[in-house]
Amino acid sequence: MNGESHGPKQRSSPIEQAFSAGLAALSRVAFDNSDAGEIFRAATAAVGGLGPCRVEASYRSVNGEFIRFPPSQPEHPETERHRQSNWDGQIDVEDGRWGWAFPLRYRRAVNGCLVVSAAGAPTKDQTQLLTILAQRTGAALAHAATQGGDWGVAQSKNTHADLKEANRELAATVARLQRQTKVHEALSRALAAGTGSQGIADALYDLTGRAVAIEDRFGNLHCWAGPGLPHPYPKHEARQRELVLHELAAQHGRARLGRRVLVLIQPLAEILGLLALNDPDDTMTEDDWFALRYGAIVLALELSHRRTVAEIELNLRRDLVDDLLAGTDRDGAYARADALNHDLRCPHYVVVMKSIGRSENSLNAVAGRAATALQLNYLQGRHAGLVVLLTDGRPDPQALHRTISELLGETCSVVGIGSRCSVPEDFPQSFMDARRAMSIRLRSVSPQGAAAFDELGFYRLIDAAHGGGEVESFVREWLGVLLDYNDSKKADLVMTLSDYLECGGNYDESAAALHIHRSTLRYRLARIAELTGHDLRNVDTRFNLHAATRAWRFLNPDG
Repeated sequence: MNGESHGPKQRSSPIEQAFSAGLAALSRVAFDNSDAGEIFRAATAAVGGLGPCRVEASYRSVNGEFIRFPPSQPEHPETERHRQSNWDGQIDVEDGRWGWAFPLRYRRAVNGCLVVSAAGAPTKDQTQLLTILAQRTGAALAHAATQGGDWGVAQSKNTHADLKEANRELAATVARLQRQTKVHEALSRALAAGTGSQGIADALYDLTGRAVAIEDRFGNLHCWAGPGLPHPYPKHEARQRELVLHELAAQHGRARLGRRVLVLIQPLAEILGLLALNDPDDTMTEDDWFALRYGAIVLALELSHRRTVAEIELNLRRDLVDDLLAGTDRDGAYARADALNHDLRCPHYVVVMKSIGRSENSLNAVAGRAATALQLNYLQGRHAGLVVLLTDGRPDPQALHRTISELLGETCSVVGIGSRCSVPEDFPQSFMDARRAMSIRLRSVSPQGAAAFDELGFYRLIDAAHGGGEVESFVREWLGVLLDYNDSKKADLVMTLSDYLECGGNYDESAAALHIHRSTLRYRLARIAELTGHDLRNVDTRFNLHAATRAWRFLNPDG
């Protein structure tokens, strides 16, 4: 993306407007061919234009002594102390106002002093303007002393030329400050406009006329402004990138690398990325350097702010998910969802996910991306050790699992989708249903995949009968002996029977599903028949045992 198009120009802040006005006022102050009285009157009048300040007292040096000027003004009580401290520093004034003594220096000589006060301490920029005014006033007093011997102080014959040189230097300083103010204003407007990193990159391109790249910490292109965007964008290998960042940090955060000048985007100790300006001819000016450095500061503020907002929003989403699954009031849930720009009033489904044989962090990272790919709005969180999505529509189970597998690069997850939620009070039940659906899938012959509660068929009948205790009685009637044996012997005969029946009585498939040898399976089945007295060849017996093992799995989602 280049910097050809821009948003509307933003108004400067009051601080920026005040600084610009101060610069303009300072540039209009002229001391040429003035005597001491005119110089002090002009300096006193100028102070009010540089900030919310006023002159409390002014002094001039006569034969090495400092006297009040004009003489009719009363002596300030702090005069002696500040004479001893070379007339530079904070000074006490009446009514608790802020006060400062600005020495009117020229070279090493102090030709006078302005005592300035304000209701509160001025800004750093305003103090800098007052310091420049004091320097110019000191130079003007030195020049006036050579014209007619006003103070009786002998100065060198070159004072007039020195004064002109000093004025040229001060004029250059004012011009530099004006250019820097332009940079401040442009980048501050970009930050305030809410256009993010791209707006800041565009502003830097406008200020420098050079293509700008903003990269993240790993070297991925975040934003580009200006012509010549390379395709594909070059990226260092991880080790080389770390070496570049280390070298930049060693060089105080800025360096030249090939055709580019790089600056770290680094709030405090954390590196968030790099800001780069294309400079193939090595012709960057000090103004360009200033724009680059200040741009890095503004970007650090922007990226830190966005990260903080993202973390806060993520935590709010997680908290809301936890509360919805545990049970919360309807109005409060709606209000919190509205604050997150999520419509909770439409039907939702609870989706739970679990990794098989790998870190849950990988699944957590891709769950939301999978939902977005399927055009689902969602809230994401973690609950009871599971990755959870609350989606504003029912996902297709197989499509969701397929998308997750593609993002992970392998099939290693199981997904359960709960029942429909019409109001927030429905979420706890939907979560339980999603866990049951996932558990059934997890305990099946092919555990990797997805299952939806509304597609469980037979299991929904079990769930409907579960409340009256009939299902538990049925399971106990057919599997009670095996369950007791499992508890006493730490065996797993119920799971053996379940997988055998799920595989349709096929010995090879059952042994593979259980990860045991075929002969071990035969031994276990014989032991099951011996303990229960059931003939596994009988069709009705097999049906009831199959129903009982499926009900047992449904009622024990955690195993």
